[in-house]
Amino acid sequence: MDHKSTLRHLALAAFVALAGVQSIGAQTLPDGASNAAAVVSQPSVNTALPSTAPLQSGATAAQASPALTPAEAQESAAGNVAELQQMIRGSDLSELRTTYNGTYGASLLFYGKEMTYYVALFQQKNFWRVIKTSDETRAEMIYKDFVRQTLQLSDVELRRTRLEAQKAFTERMIALSQDRASRLQSDLNVARQQQSIVSDQQRANQAQAVALAQQRASAQEQLRAAQRQVRELQRQLENGLPTN
Repeated sequence: MDHKSTLRHLALAAFVALAGVQSIGAQTLPDGASNAAAVVSQPSVNTALPSTAPLQSGATAAQASPALTPAEAQESAAGNVAELQQMIRGSDLSELRTTYNGTYGASLLFYGKEMTYYVALFQQKNFWRVIKTSDETRAEMIYKDFVRQTLQLSDVELRRTRLEAQKAFTERMIALSQDRASRLQSDLNVARQQQSIVSDQQRANQAQAVALAQQRASAQEQLRAAQRQVRELQRQLENGLPTN
């Protein structure tokens, strides 16, 4: 082999080797690009995105909103009622304020050992709602609200009580009036009966008076006739006798 042939063989081998390397690179490039794309598409852990997780109930929600929701108040009241009923049996509670309106009432109680306030709404000594708090201002505010509720709740009750009293009074007055009417009717019946008797007596007396008047007139006529007869007989007896 001459020198030119040797150079052609070496150039061909180099070309084949270069083509192999480019083929291998072309086959591995998509995988590498895909991995790089995947890395770019995945967000970083520290990316500042708003959380869509729901707020948890309990202490976190309480810190976010100091005021109890109606559901929380109802759940709290159920447990606080039993707790307050248990504590009332002891002597550690102090009654600060109590207001009654009808059968409804509101109380503000203080547990000094834990500096805790219990605000209770009750009816006929039965606890209805109890709120427990260590905030004096909030306790006073809730107490005032409970007092306002007792006014509203007792309004219908007091109105019913007044209406019942008015109804009972009216019925009693009706009974008294009916009794008075019955008595008056009885007196009227007696008066009518007595009037009838008196009328009969008056008619009888009148008839008797008429008869007596006639009898008297007849008797007087008889008396005058007898007197005339006496005078006539006396004159005849004395006829012929000397006169003074």
